[in-house]
Amino acid sequence: MSQLILEAANVPVVVNNDYRLPGFVSRATLVIISSYSGNTEETVSAMKEAISKGAMVACISSGGEVTELAEANGFDIVRIPGGNPPRSQFGYSSISLARVLEAYGIAPEGFFNRFEAMGAFLSSSNDAIQKEAKRITDAALGKQIILYSEVNNEGVAIRWRQQLNENSKLLCWHHVYPEMNHNELVGWESGNGDIAAILLRSEDDFSRSVKRMDITKEIYKSKGARVIEVDAKGATKEERGIYLVNLGDWVSLLYAEAENTDPVIITNIDFLKNELSKF
Repeated sequence: MSQLILEAANVPVVVNNDYRLPGFVSRATLVIISSYSGNTEETVSAMKEAISKGAMVACISSGGEVTELAEANGFDIVRIPGGNPPRSQFGYSSISLARVLEAYGIAPEGFFNRFEAMGAFLSSSNDAIQKEAKRITDAALGKQIILYSEVNNEGVAIRWRQQLNENSKLLCWHHVYPEMNHNELVGWESGNGDIAAILLRSEDDFSRSVKRMDITKEIYKSKGARVIEVDAKGATKEERGIYLVNLGDWVSLLYAEAENTDPVIITNIDFLKNELSKF
């Protein structure tokens, strides 16, 4: 989301995934607390710190401690339906975040409406998206997946990685252009045919990064890797972003189906939470 409003936002927008907040947070800072369950441990910790610093706080959640703290402190809160795997509620969370950003004047007027309209675009593209997802899945099956995008689309690459992690039970990683050219590219000296490099591309990519992708994909191929190029579709930057997100979701589900894997089960996360609860 921060990447979508990077050029239009009138203040810096920072994503924080830690127990602690950056030192600059003060009474002049808006802290948006987004936790689907409302009980995400590190998010609740950051929320309490925001309260102690007197920051402005707005929340997005289905319930839990986040909602309790929001109600106790009189904070604005967007309530979303609960009881589902958090990763399946991306639509609720992203649209709610767009609404909050616009309401507080961080995003430009009309930002929320552009998100709201993307549902129709996805519906009209559904058949084509599923066909493309099957092409990608068939090409990537049995390979170690590496995801690459231009830095402006890193949020999309992260979503792909997370969905492949959780739904498909795959270890994979992502990196971005141009930064990956400075270090990771040298690591391709040990690249091999067991790797599938998925390049997430968009017409919004910076021209020099496009050249870098074109050149480096030949390096991947020379090491025997399978290169799978994915082009974003859509008339706007928001549509192209949501197209890639939805496509990645389908790839993760089709991959899980092909491997006879239950996409809902998250055994390791459940184990971690149970162990943490003992302390």
